[in-house]
Amino acid sequence: MDSSRPSDHIDADHIDADAPADSKITQPKLGFVGYVRFFWRQLTSMRTALFLLLLLAIAAIPGSLVPQKSSDPNGVIQYRAANPELSDVLDALGVFNTYTSVWFSAIYLLLFLSLIGCVIPRTKHHLEALRAKPPKTPADLSRLPAYVSRETTTDAGLALDEAERMLRSQRYRVQRFDGSISAERGYLRETGNLVFHSALIGVLVAVGIGGGFGYSGQRVIVEGQAFVNSLASYDSFNPGRFFTDSALSPYRIQLDSFEATYEEDNFNAYGQPTDFVATVTTTERGGEPKQGQIKVNEPLSIAGTTAYLLGNGYAPHLVVRDPDGTAVFSQPVAFLPQDQNLFSLGIIKVPDGLDQQLGIRALLYPTTFPLANGTFSSSHPDLRDPSMSLEVYAGDLGLDGGRATNAYALDVDDLTQLAGRDAPEPTIRLTVGQVADLPDGLGTIELVEIPRFVSLDIHHDPSQFWVALFSALVVAGLIASLFVARRRVWIKVVDTDGVTALQYAGLARGDDPRLEQVVGELADRHNERLKVDE
Repeated sequence: MDSSRPSDHIDADHIDADAPADSKITQPKLGFVGYVRFFWRQLTSMRTALFLLLLLAIAAIPGSLVPQKSSDPNGVIQYRAANPELSDVLDALGVFNTYTSVWFSAIYLLLFLSLIGCVIPRTKHHLEALRAKPPKTPADLSRLPAYVSRETTTDAGLALDEAERMLRSQRYRVQRFDGSISAERGYLRETGNLVFHSALIGVLVAVGIGGGFGYSGQRVIVEGQAFVNSLASYDSFNPGRFFTDSALSPYRIQLDSFEATYEEDNFNAYGQPTDFVATVTTTERGGEPKQGQIKVNEPLSIAGTTAYLLGNGYAPHLVVRDPDGTAVFSQPVAFLPQDQNLFSLGIIKVPDGLDQQLGIRALLYPTTFPLANGTFSSSHPDLRDPSMSLEVYAGDLGLDGGRATNAYALDVDDLTQLAGRDAPEPTIRLTVGQVADLPDGLGTIELVEIPRFVSLDIHHDPSQFWVALFSALVVAGLIASLFVARRRVWIKVVDTDGVTALQYAGLARGDDPRLEQVVGELADRHNERLKVDE
């Protein structure tokens, strides 16, 4: 038999298969409760919590790569048009709603449970440790990793008294024994660790609750027009699960002007935007109008909401008149930019006032640049030589059936093209102030002006303060857990052959590269104080 093993040890390969059943080794069975306890301990381990935290960070990546319905619904529409097959797959996986998808919520909830399961028992253990006294002094301090010995002529009692005062001044918890002192400090390290994980739970709770009571919405505002914070005023709106209309604080935002600055000196970046500034006038209920600005990285805060500058473009003001000269359509229409030079596409729908319903697909060139094939493009995003091309369709626009339609798309299945590349009449060309005749004597169309528009993304998140608070606690707890050292030190008086020796030793919990240095400095400082007292 192997002498290094217990006398009753039995190797599995030495068991007789024909031996009685009661003499065989029987492995314990967990049962249902045992398996539940086992999986709960695995879920609430720190390793699992860190893995889920990393998994949550990875799972959030699609939300930054693909436009989200909650924040950029128009971007989702454009992404679908550009990638129809891929969009079907992403939609089935819930990628366009990443942060509310089933798989993201599952990771979120598992991380929440894991952190709670980690923090509660560790907090209980930490509170017990805080109430406990420092441990007894080991019998042989020289066996500890950091050890120093000094000889002294000072009385043992006086030396320990001075050592106790010194350790307390250094914020050690001190326990005095017969002939020795035991001290420890660094519990702030574990406190910081618990604060870090508790604050992380707080962030998850605040985000979850804030998302339920918050909302986000998008609105396009043309220069000179205003937006009122009411449900009917939004172009798209995404409420939280617990949203009510009372959460909409009454206020008004008017877009006074929008200025875009473009690079003019650097040829390699010519025409690139360098700054966007939306000048607005805001009015809250019962308050005076105030002027402010919204920039790309400088949102506007008003009445508990935050307005972000999401996009911008041109909104040509077109007027359509019937043959008698009566205006049947007169308003700015937001055009969607198609490239960095703001070559833009717009849809104008005239359902009433003419003999037929009209649909117009219009192209705007801020700085008109003719191409070799006879078409046009834009060579600069600013309005330096603006013009428009219009294709006119007549027929049923599909607006009378009560079915919702996309304002930025024109379904031509039930329409007949009257002017354009594939029509009897040529494409209509307009410049600012010009009036052109519509085909078939339907009337006229005029381009009055070309104001700018901005797209605002308005958020209301009641958890912002709490998220900021818990985030600050996360950072503070992390710093404490990383930079505070957990140490125990002992000072012992030993009388050997009439010589009094002071032994100093230290022990760290975890890695502490400064432990030996700290024990040496402790011994030096103590001996200096003893010499002063002498």
